[in-house]
Amino acid sequence: MIGESHMNTKLILVEGLPGSGKSTTAGLIKEILVEQNVKAELYMEGNLDHPADYEGVAYFTEKEFEDLLALSGSLSKVFQDRVIVKKGRYLLPYMKIKSESGDGFPDDLLVSISKKDIYELPLDQHVAIITESWEEFAKKAAAEEKVYIFECCFIQNPLTVGMIKYGAPDEVTISYVEKTAEFIKNLNPLLVYVKQEDVEKSFRKAVTERPEVWFNGFVHYYTSQGYGAQKELSGLEGTIEVLRERQKLEFEILDRLSMPTVIVDNSRFELNEHKGRLKGILKTC
Repeated sequence: MIGESHMNTKLILVEGLPGSGKSTTAGLIKEILVEQNVKAELYMEGNLDHPADYEGVAYFTEKEFEDLLALSGSLSKVFQDRVIVKKGRYLLPYMKIKSESGDGFPDDLLVSISKKDIYELPLDQHVAIITESWEEFAKKAAAEEKVYIFECCFIQNPLTVGMIKYGAPDEVTISYVEKTAEFIKNLNPLLVYVKQEDVEKSFRKAVTERPEVWFNGFVHYYTSQGYGAQKELSGLEGTIEVLRERQKLEFEILDRLSMPTVIVDNSRFELNEHKGRLKGILKTC
C-alpha cells in the first residue's frame, strides 16, 4: 500500500477521457487510502482551491489591473485584497470572488474578466504560469505528510489547451506535460490512467448522464477551434473523433513519461471490481 511499500509517494494523478470514470476512480483511491490510515487530500476537476492549478483565475498586467479597478466600483477593494502578484503578474481568483459575491458581481464585469482567464491566454503564457504553479506546489507538498490525489489536471488540461483549443503540434503539448512532470518528480508521483475499450460507447453513456448544456458546451469546445476546426469536424460524431485522437496522444505521453504509470480498464463500470483493482495497484506500486 502507499503507506508502506511506496511510502514516499505524495501525489497520485488520475487521468482518462471524459466518461471513463476518472471522478469515481479518484474518489475510490481516496477512500482506499483513508481505509489504510493514510492522510489523503483529493482535488477534483474544477476545484477553485486547487493547489497546483489555476481554476477560475484571470491574468492581468499591472496596467490592466489598474484599469480593471477603475471599472469595478464596490468590488475594487475586494479585487485589491484578493489579487496575487507573482513575477509582475496580477492573478485574480475571480470565480471564487463571484461565488462569494453572488449578485454583487455584475454579469458584464464577469464576462470581461473571464476573457483574461489563464486558460484563455496565448499558449506560451498559459504554460509558463501553470507550470510555475506546479513547481510551487511540489516544493510545498514535499514537506508535508500526506498524499495528494489530482483528477485530470496533469494530462487532460494540457491537451485541452494545446490540442483542443489551439491545435498545437503534438510535440508542443507533450513538452508541456513533460515540463510539469519534471517539477513533480520529487513527489514520486503515481499516474493512474482510466481506460475504456470503446471510446464512442463510453462518451455516449456520459452524454446520457449529464445535462444537455454540458453536452452542447463540450461539443462546441471540441469542434469549433483547434484540432476540431482544423479537421472540419462537427457535432457528436466529430467530438468522438477528436476524443479518439486525444487518446492516441495521451497514450504517446504515457509511453514517454518516466513516472510509474498504471492503465486501468474500466469498461465494465463495475464499482466493487474496480475498487478491488485499485486496492491491488496501491498495494503493489
